[in-house]
Amino acid sequence: MRSTMLQLRSFDRPVRLLLVNQLTINIGFYMLMPYLAGYLAGGLGMAAWMVGLILGIRNLSQQGMFLIGGSLADRIGYKPMILAGLALRVVGFGLLAVVESLPALILASALTGLAGALFNPAVRAYLAEQAGDRNVEAFALFNLFYQAGILVGPLLGLVLIRIDFRWVCLVAALLFLVLFALQARALPERGAEAEQSGRTMLGDWRQALNNRPFLLFSLAMIGSYVLNFQVYLGLPIEVRKATGGEAGVTILFAVSGLLTILGQVRVTAWVRSRWRPPRAITHGLVLLAVAFVPLAIAAITPAPTPGRAEDSYRWWTYVIALAPVLTSTVLLTLATMIVYPFEMATIVALADGRMVGTYYGLYNTLSGLGIAVGNLLTGVALDAGDNAGLPALPWTVLTGTGLACAAAVWRLDRRGNLTTPEERTTPPVSSPTKEGARP
Repeated sequence: MRSTMLQLRSFDRPVRLLLVNQLTINIGFYMLMPYLAGYLAGGLGMAAWMVGLILGIRNLSQQGMFLIGGSLADRIGYKPMILAGLALRVVGFGLLAVVESLPALILASALTGLAGALFNPAVRAYLAEQAGDRNVEAFALFNLFYQAGILVGPLLGLVLIRIDFRWVCLVAALLFLVLFALQARALPERGAEAEQSGRTMLGDWRQALNNRPFLLFSLAMIGSYVLNFQVYLGLPIEVRKATGGEAGVTILFAVSGLLTILGQVRVTAWVRSRWRPPRAITHGLVLLAVAFVPLAIAAITPAPTPGRAEDSYRWWTYVIALAPVLTSTVLLTLATMIVYPFEMATIVALADGRMVGTYYGLYNTLSGLGIAVGNLLTGVALDAGDNAGLPALPWTVLTGTGLACAAAVWRLDRRGNLTTPEERTTPPVSSPTKEGARP
């Protein structure tokens, strides 16, 4: 942790504010969202289709508006969009505390999703611009703070929900309000380059879509988001199958968060000293694919399954049952620690440092669409594997998806699509011990 604190202090105040911003955003979001479905179904007695509609509206309003949010950040500035997103979260979470009708809950859910679409691209674009040549280090810290929020948020929500779910909503809204005031006062203005250049928003989108290396890289990375999302879909399902309960799901998130907090900075430094960004991303994607191999092996290997508490199973049966899922979680977390900082920096490089908000918005939109389709196909594969007596099928498919992503990024790099302008003008390093030098 000492190296993390030293690196954090080495950045200027705006970067540190953005990191605190993301930490608080995730604490507020994850202290509420994991328990929202239970509140709607149990506390308000809503039908399952209503719960699904409310949650789906939130996701659609965020994923569908990323591109617009990113473009607006380029046009009117990063800070106004960050503040607008924070303000909408205050309103959205506040509404969730006081409304009970379906239309009002849909409005509240839509506002919380739109908020994410406004501040997410703006925060990343601001961080990339402010960090400059140190954007890889900045995004490594960003992922650390991001995961810390995911770790702390549900625990805080679990404490507050024992009082009342409305307290969870109100405290989350208060956190966003405090964050709004802090950012409004202390965060300098950045961005608004597109408005000054006289370009139209449609022109910005057309330029990003015509950037062939960026578009190919975005498409190549979509599969990695499907794989990462299995922490929320496939792995919890396996935990419930293996243990018959929910406690193991909490363990997964705790393991992932703690690993990132303790290791992100060191992993990024180690990787950066050995590989170029495209090579680091490729290796990380291979590891992402390998992460599902333990689940595939476990699916075809009989293992003791814990039953109810009154059964005669001992504690070690839980350890054995959870071992494949925990191993996959560790590998997924490590792969994300390797990929994420270089992935974010590559987007900035492919955008040539211009219209970064638009590029992040488009990238997130494509990733969101891929997650939606990928989750549907993953669910189909899980059901098909169970019905056909092929339990390893979904994990084999996911492994193949990860390897395909790695191969696609490797090929893009080999063809020079991921070579940054700086690399084109810098002579190659002659040392044979450095894999960072292109062979």
